[in-house]
Amino acid sequence: MLCVNVELKERRYPIHIGAGLLSDNSVYPLKSGDKVMIVTNPTVAQHYLSQVTDTLEKIGCTVKNVQLPDGEQYKTLDSLNLIFTALLRENYGRDATIVALGGGVIGDVAGYAAASYQRGVRFIQIPTTLLAQVDSSVGGKTAVNHELGKNMIGAFYQPCTVIIDTLTLNTLPKREVNAGLAEVIKYGAILDYPFFEWLEQHIDALVALDQEKLQQCIARCCQIKADVVARDETEKGDRALLNLGHTFGHAIETHLGYGNWLHGEAVAAGSMMAAVLSEMLGDLSAQEAARLEKLLVRANLPTVSPDTMQPEDYLPHMMRDKKVLAGKLRLILLKSLGQAYVATDTDQDKVLAAIRRCTQTD
Repeated sequence: MLCVNVELKERRYPIHIGAGLLSDNSVYPLKSGDKVMIVTNPTVAQHYLSQVTDTLEKIGCTVKNVQLPDGEQYKTLDSLNLIFTALLRENYGRDATIVALGGGVIGDVAGYAAASYQRGVRFIQIPTTLLAQVDSSVGGKTAVNHELGKNMIGAFYQPCTVIIDTLTLNTLPKREVNAGLAEVIKYGAILDYPFFEWLEQHIDALVALDQEKLQQCIARCCQIKADVVARDETEKGDRALLNLGHTFGHAIETHLGYGNWLHGEAVAAGSMMAAVLSEMLGDLSAQEAARLEKLLVRANLPTVSPDTMQPEDYLPHMMRDKKVLAGKLRLILLKSLGQAYVATDTDQDKVLAAIRRCTQTD
């Protein structure tokens, strides 16, 4: 088992990474008599709910669960309210613990519920998708979507523990595995060139779910994010760099309707748009942009805009992005592979030109 710590002083917490951890009661910071509400969805529940419930009951916890509909389109205030209703019906108080068992949607909604219920209760992240394991379960970003924008309603609220059982990826659809690799590649592109080179060597093993390489990869991603979060928990500086491709990607998700493209797929295409724009601005070399594109393609990820979107469709969504300040578009761009920066007030004509270069052609 590998362990990475998120260093936030009195809110410091561990990320446990290994195979078979769902049944390892030593990684759960719980004791006999604790009241636990597991938040999951039917897809994950059929594989892992009984396993986690059995482990927690062996510890001596009282365990209930609430199952949300499965899919990004259900990352809503209505789903949030289902969790509140379940907690209230069971008379759970401020000593309750919420366990998020699932992917990024479950983690985000359950985390926001934990931040809000009786002004804050403890919660544990058990991410079951690669994207959640390397990104959304770490760092305390919790939110739900609004029809006008992704993740617009939420809070920064840290878990007390993250438990990553890499065996859960064996039941994940290949498309979801590939989507998670978009966030993996992002880390190398923005902050860690040696890791980017490592990915070029081992991406095929990751696609094939090689357990040893997966655990190494997840640990490195979590360490990079943990270091950034420790420096900038509420995204006032360095943490914004973790959003490479996300402003473009969120526009894709919002325009197409949540769930039509997976988050990682949208981020992959958005990362390529950011790379092309970086090249147009004279920063990233054409050779580096080509290396990023090749790695994304090897991970079976899209590198072009959806064929149902026009370049002009992007900007209205992008101007509602959380990183927009004083009406100015802020994007994460690349000086080189392994070195990202925040670009402020980027010329919109150049942004549109970069999107056009990443538009599908016959």
